Amino acid sequence: MKTTGSNPFIGRPSGRRATTRTVQALALIFLAVSSISAAPPYEIVELTIELPDVTLIDQDAREVTLRELVDSGDVVMVDFIFGTCTTICPILSAGFSNLQRRLGSGPGGPVLISLSIDPEHDTPEIMTSYLKRYRAQPGWSFLTGDRDEIDVIMHAFDAYVPDKMSHQPVTFIKASGPDQWIKIDGLVSTKDLLAELEKIQGGGQ
Repeated sequence: MKTTGSNPFIGRPSGRRATTRTVQALALIFLAVSSISAAPPYEIVELTIELPDVTLIDQDAREVTLRELVDSGDVVMVDFIFGTCTTICPILSAGFSNLQRRLGSGPGGPVLISLSIDPEHDTPEIMTSYLKRYRAQPGWSFLTGDRDEIDVIMHAFDAYVPDKMSHQPVTFIKASGPDQWIKIDGLVSTKDLLAELEKIQGGGQ
């Protein structure tokens, strides 16, 4: 909230600020749950994705080759988010966080990749803070890069949006065949994500 004149919080107990943040957090959780409940059924699209040969930057400011990261795990999921998003992204990220708790993290766990669609703003510091908010564990990478590189990746995944405010809730799961993926179009619960993953691992849809 933008204010003018003197700061209304100066001289007031810090507990009020904490209470405000708590109320905001509860409101965000309510929004996420309500959005999932009200969302229409998601759609599944099978597609072939030829990953571009790009090197990106992760939340630890390390250079990461997208292809090598995708090839590093048996279970690979990708979504597109940005650090200041307050609508779709929190729901997608809560899903990734729940998956890590269910499937484990680190070696042998799922490879979770969140790609920034706001590379001009999403610095490693912002991405680190974002992942901490969702208690991300090893195995979940938040990647950014040059705008041209991000656009190429979005086009490759058939997920291009001209600006961050028009992005859609899509999640991608690597299938068993070379360059084969499924695209989940819509908001899904952790239970649904696990069910779709089970279908892929079982070889059926």
